[in-house]
Amino acid sequence: MSLGEFELIDHLLRPLAAGFPGALNLRDDAALVDVPPGHQLVVAKDALVAGIHFLPDDPPDLVAGKLLRVNLSDLAAMGADPLAYLTLIARPPDLPETWLEDFVRGLARDQTVFGLHLIGGDTVSTTGPAFFTLTILGLVPSGRALRRDGAGPGQLVCVSGTLGDAALGLRILRGLAAPEEVSMPLIERYRTPRPRIALGKALRGVATAAIDISDGLLADLGHVLEASGVGARIEAAAVPLSEPARGLPGARLGALTGGDDYELLFTIEPEKAPLLSELSETLDVPLTVIGRTREEPGLEVLDHRGRPLVLDRLGWRHF
Repeated sequence: MSLGEFELIDHLLRPLAAGFPGALNLRDDAALVDVPPGHQLVVAKDALVAGIHFLPDDPPDLVAGKLLRVNLSDLAAMGADPLAYLTLIARPPDLPETWLEDFVRGLARDQTVFGLHLIGGDTVSTTGPAFFTLTILGLVPSGRALRRDGAGPGQLVCVSGTLGDAALGLRILRGLAAPEEVSMPLIERYRTPRPRIALGKALRGVATAAIDISDGLLADLGHVLEASGVGARIEAAAVPLSEPARGLPGARLGALTGGDDYELLFTIEPEKAPLLSELSETLDVPLTVIGRTREEPGLEVLDHRGRPLVLDRLGWRHF
């Protein structure tokens, strides 16, 4: 069967809406979403463009999973629970039907893992590269969302997980030589982000500000500092690296400026530092203090000898 627009919706996308009554079986122009009393709706949107955000030979099911997961990471950064999502599929004429089938299979797998459903979207043709957008909806108790603008001076700057793995994974896919036991976990980090939904929820009332690390640690920390009106000093040597990343060229720089980590960066009051080990153990995710905010504006990065680092760039820029 040839997958035209309506066949794509009927046979591939409609099953993803099953279980969400407000999706109306994808037969109406819009969906109906009830927001429980005492909650706010959290809305985020991200896109993946072929050749920019994923490589031509990336498995289509993992491309779909990444599209969903990077949006879930935005919910995690605000302490929200996933609810539903909408997609736009822009298909060039040379994109095989089997590629789309595998792509939708990836959406089906990961929406089951994270407990949400497709409720609408659009399908269009394009003469350019394939691209996909996803708008995600989440719920957070009213007034409890994590934001970027709550950091104050003298607070601890913390990160989850390890940083720089995805940037190294991309470099390996582009030709950086590395043993298979090193390369495979790093490539997986690039292709399959780990949105920290449980951590984001646990940080409600604990973190003063939060953001997910998508464009690079320094770039995203800069967003928090600007929104909060404070500065910070961090120690490059404190930024956590994974075991596979250690020893590879550029690992430390990638941890500072590389994108696609999708870990959480957050600030807390120093007296709440003991909670970090408790949260880390409960959620089975490393949490590391890498620096401290200060009244003086600007971001200073110190090397292992305590000397300021001068960097050409702080992270990924789209334009």
